Amino acid sequence: MSSGTAPGSGTAPGSGVARGSGTAPGPGVAWGSGTVPSYGPRFPDGPLPRVAILGCGQIAQTAHLPAYAAHDVDVVGVWSRRRETTETVPERFPGVRKVHASVEELLADPEVDIVDIATPAEGRLEHVAAALAAGKHVLAQKPLTLDVEGLRPLLAQARRRGLRVAVNQNGRWAPQWRLATRLIEDGAIGDVVGVTHLHDKPLPPLAGTPFDDVPHMLVTDYLLHWVDITRCWLRGKQVATVRADDARVPGQPAAARNPWSASVEVRCTDGAGALLRIVGDVRTRHPSCPFWVHGTDGTLRGSILGRDHLELERGETTTRYALEGAWFVDGFAGVMGELMCAVVEDREPSNSAADNVASLELTLAARDSAQRGGAVVPLPIQL
Repeated sequence: MSSGTAPGSGTAPGSGVARGSGTAPGPGVAWGSGTVPSYGPRFPDGPLPRVAILGCGQIAQTAHLPAYAAHDVDVVGVWSRRRETTETVPERFPGVRKVHASVEELLADPEVDIVDIATPAEGRLEHVAAALAAGKHVLAQKPLTLDVEGLRPLLAQARRRGLRVAVNQNGRWAPQWRLATRLIEDGAIGDVVGVTHLHDKPLPPLAGTPFDDVPHMLVTDYLLHWVDITRCWLRGKQVATVRADDARVPGQPAAARNPWSASVEVRCTDGAGALLRIVGDVRTRHPSCPFWVHGTDGTLRGSILGRDHLELERGETTTRYALEGAWFVDGFAGVMGELMCAVVEDREPSNSAADNVASLELTLAARDSAQRGGAVVPLPIQL
C-alpha cells in the first residue's frame, strides 16, 4: 500500500520507526507545532523482553513474525496445535530458536517474558489465565473475548502480580489511523463531532470458513478494529446509544451463511456520533476503506487498505501527509512495541485489556442491536 501527495497541497514527511526515541526523523509541515507527531512503532531502548508465540498459524507467520524480525524482537519459541504448522518456522525465521511441543512447555520456559497468544477465540481466556499463572506478560489476539465478566478476574490477577495484558488491536498502529489519533490528541481538529468509515473493498473469503459460523460476524469480529479506532477518536465522551444491523445482499451465495452487509452507529450524549458501514462484497478496481473525522476546528480525511492517505484540513490550509509504512506489518510491531515499553516503564499499555473493555462493550451492544433487527440499545459508558 502506498500513499501519494495531492498536487498543490501541503506535504509532511512521514515519521519512520525510531527505536527508543519515539520521534520523527525529520520535521515537516503540520498544524501548529511545525512537526509531524511520531506515529511509527516504538520499542524501548536496551534489551527487549523475550517473546514466545502461542498459536503460530497463518496470521502469526505472515504478520507477527515478519514484524518482530524487522525490529529485532527475540522470539524464543513458537507452538501450534499441529506440529507441521510450525516445522519450517525456524528455517524461514532464523531468529526463532525453539518449536515447543506443548503449551505447558512454552509457558514453563524461563527465557520467555511475553506470551503472544494468537489462537482462535475459543479458549483464549484459558490461555491468558495460564500465561498469567506462569508469570508471563500477555499480548492476546482480538477479539480478546466476548465474555467481559469472565475477563475481569484475570485483570485483577494481572494487577496483583504486576503483569501486563495487552490486546492485539493492531489497527491502531496503521499509519493513517495512528497519525490521525496523534493529531486528534494534539487538538488539530478541535472537539470531535463525527467519525465515518466506509468499507469500499471486497470482503475476505467467508463462505466455508470458521468465520461463517460466528453469529453476526461482521459486527462481532470483522468490524472490531473499526469500532476500536473510532472509540480512540471519541475518547473521553459518554456513549448514549448503539444501533447496528446486518443483512444478506443481492448476489450473496446461499453457502455464505453470515450477512455480507452491516452498519454500526454510535451516538454520544453531547451529540457526537460515529457510523461504520460495510455495503457488501464490493466490486471495484480501486479498493479502499475511506474515513472522515470531523471536528469543531477541522477535518481529517484518509483511507486504509487501499488508496492509503491522510490529509488535515484546518482553516485555509490543507496538509496531505506523505506516510511511511502500512498496517501490515507495522500495526503488529506497534502493539508489541507498546506492550514492551509498558513492561520496561512499569505502566499499563495503551492497548491494555482493561482499556479494551469499552471496545468490547460497544461490540456487544452492536451485536444485541443486530439480533433485535436494528433496535437502539442504550449503553451509558465512558469512552
